Amino acid sequence: MHSSRDHIDWEDLRMVLAVADGASLAAAARILGVNHTTVLRRVNAFEARLGIRLFDRLPTGYALTAGGEELLGAARTMAETVNELARKLSGQDLRFEGTLRVTTTDTLMVSVLPPILAAFHKLHPGIRVEAMTQNSIANLTHRDADVAIRPVSQPQEILVGRRISGVAFAAYAARSYAETLPAEPRFGLLRWIAPDDSLANTGVARWMRSSLPDAEIALRADSLVTMSHAAGAGMGVAALPCYLGDSLPGLVRVGGLIEEIGSALWVLVHDDLRRTARVHAFTKFVSGELQQRRDLLEGRLGGGVLERNAS
Repeated sequence: MHSSRDHIDWEDLRMVLAVADGASLAAAARILGVNHTTVLRRVNAFEARLGIRLFDRLPTGYALTAGGEELLGAARTMAETVNELARKLSGQDLRFEGTLRVTTTDTLMVSVLPPILAAFHKLHPGIRVEAMTQNSIANLTHRDADVAIRPVSQPQEILVGRRISGVAFAAYAARSYAETLPAEPRFGLLRWIAPDDSLANTGVARWMRSSLPDAEIALRADSLVTMSHAAGAGMGVAALPCYLGDSLPGLVRVGGLIEEIGSALWVLVHDDLRRTARVHAFTKFVSGELQQRRDLLEGRLGGGVLERNAS
């Protein structure tokens, strides 16, 4: 006869993993999308059923005990197995319907992607796209997203996909501010809008640290979209991807392309999912549409270049 200790519920292990990763009930609840009281109740009941304490409740949060560390290792192994099985089962789905989670950037979502997503919806109305915009790429291995459309220099080895184009960058400002500048302005003497610490590892932030260490900073922001709007309001100059800067009518280019910030646009999926009908249909359609916009992505349109009078 089996006791209740012989049976471990996968949902309980998911709760333990979330608490361990988030170090608090509130963080675990956000990860799982449930109420924090649900997490508390499940973890307490799980500990009582096993007869061991998995976490030390500290003022700073939840810390794993030695027993919790041992259980966590086994739980992570199980999680990897479950995620791999889910990917393989999803990869056999031949239906042009269901949810498709896409991770991308806010800059792409306010410029080139909306009309592409609208056209895809008309073509496949049964596929519901969920777009997630964030600075860091969602974990495709753990199914946080199905497809990634992002500028990256080098994708992870476990991901497969297509390099769409290069991504060019230039400096942009409101026309009113740009018209006060000389025809060939020195970047170090301009007033800049810069990324904040949350974007410290981006190409724009690295270039500014290297090339403009003493530049006047009018504003720091955690989003290139925010920076573009501040530039449009005349606060200063912002280094932006050309697909964003050239799409905003209130901005003009200041100077030429900034070669040091160049990146590449990729459409990526996990290998297990690339033959799924809805994933294959989406990546093929989006890749084709984006490739038709290579001139915009690689900065060759130059629609926002300031035209100066010869007089």
